[in-house]
Amino acid sequence: MMKTNKLFLGFMSFMLLALAACEKSEQFYKDELYGINLTGYNGSGDTLITKLGDITFPDGILPNARFEQNNAYMFKSVENKIKLKVLEKASGKVVLEKELHKEEGGAKVNFLYMDGKVGPMPDKPEVEKDKISLVYMFQPTLTNYTEPVDFVIGKYFVTPQVFEELARLKNVKPYEFSTAVSIPTFSTARQEYNGVLTSVFFSVRICKAGTNVPYIDGTSYTWNALNSTAPKPSASAASSKLYIFSESPLGNIMRFSTRLEL
Repeated sequence: MMKTNKLFLGFMSFMLLALAACEKSEQFYKDELYGINLTGYNGSGDTLITKLGDITFPDGILPNARFEQNNAYMFKSVENKIKLKVLEKASGKVVLEKELHKEEGGAKVNFLYMDGKVGPMPDKPEVEKDKISLVYMFQPTLTNYTEPVDFVIGKYFVTPQVFEELARLKNVKPYEFSTAVSIPTFSTARQEYNGVLTSVFFSVRICKAGTNVPYIDGTSYTWNALNSTAPKPSASAASSKLYIFSESPLGNIMRFSTRLEL
């Protein structure tokens, strides 16, 4: 009888251990690993830090740099959501705040932080053979121009001073990103135009929306056919570029400076 009791107690102990192990295993599978992908550009002079709930991730987002940060969080079975925060490291100012929900399975957060403001950061198109792809954000910091503009992309033939439009980005609001546009690559070597040998320039004009009139018309600035152009890459090589640029006139001739080129 004593032997039987010992066997019974041993069996019950084994079953309790097995049940506990099973509960732990079940709990593990109820917990869910949640991936967080942060991408974009920090255009400020401050390092940014990322917090998830009470957890601060060790890798900061460096100032004036593009970033891609991959983090993970284990949602417990009783949790449904958690708060993501991006803050300035020095001041503690909240740059971005977003609630993440377990049922989403993961999150991709893409943003631009510049001039104290946060906004979306578009993805550039992939580079295509014999194509130039362009995305623009125009910041008219001197003229404070507020109306939408057209980016008129084309070739300028010095003789006989002819601009040939290749593509147009329409109704782009200042301080907002345009959609992407593509044009074929082309040679800027001297070539014939209507039987005359001429130099050729790649030019991107900024016009009042729906017109070919430079957006500075009516101001004290003038538009120069050769020097007044939005930033652009080489005309002869395939590329995909994203530009943020602002006004930087030379005298009364409107010119531009690039704040970001990706």
